[in-house]
Amino acid sequence: MSRKQKLDQYSGTLSPDQIAEGMNAAIDNAARLAHDARILLESHSYPSAASLAILSIEESGKVAMLRELALARGECERTDAWRGYRSHTRKNFMWLLPELAVQGARKLSDFRKLTDPSSDHRYILDQVKQIGFYTDCLGASHWSLPHEVIDKTLASLLVDVASLLATKHHATTKEVELWIKHMQPVWRTSPVWMEAALKNWYADMQAHGLVPPGDNEMAAFATFVDQAIDQPNNRTGDICPSA
Repeated sequence: MSRKQKLDQYSGTLSPDQIAEGMNAAIDNAARLAHDARILLESHSYPSAASLAILSIEESGKVAMLRELALARGECERTDAWRGYRSHTRKNFMWLLPELAVQGARKLSDFRKLTDPSSDHRYILDQVKQIGFYTDCLGASHWSLPHEVIDKTLASLLVDVASLLATKHHATTKEVELWIKHMQPVWRTSPVWMEAALKNWYADMQAHGLVPPGDNEMAAFATFVDQAIDQPNNRTGDICPSA
């Protein structure tokens, strides 16, 4: 490969089958990275374990970005969705989920911090990943050494979060088709309508035997968190005009 040659990153449309294939690739790779991070943790290689765990969290986050891509209407929204798919900070938003749950978050509104544009938790995690891999000169000419910055406690937390987020079922083409059916008509509109659509999507999934029967788990908060419903006013930078 020529030194000037770059990877040809695709940025066009994807069919529901291709969306599902991409989700499953991300899910499998997130599990692999989380597994490898735990091996490093048990070997007391805490900085590498932490950084690899963050890579796993980012891979898990690609599922939400692909769901957004499935709903994209027009080139502007599609371009924005691909940008999110390849953005480190757009994919790592989920890492605070366990902490919020421990603090008592139960309702959908309790998890708004995950997509709050004023929250810096996404950028903090990306910085931790860099610190775990690289040395750098920071602050008042202070040399940052990974083994001095990242300890067992932080590494263990991140590996546990990565393992939790990597535990997901594999997607199917039908699941993606139902997602588009219910979510696309209300995408980026009223939060109330979108929440109702999420519940209807899950109920339809139950009707098709794609998820367990019983209570509609989306009625509380899980889908909002898992699918990262990213409102236009939760973004920074250029925003596509409303459809």
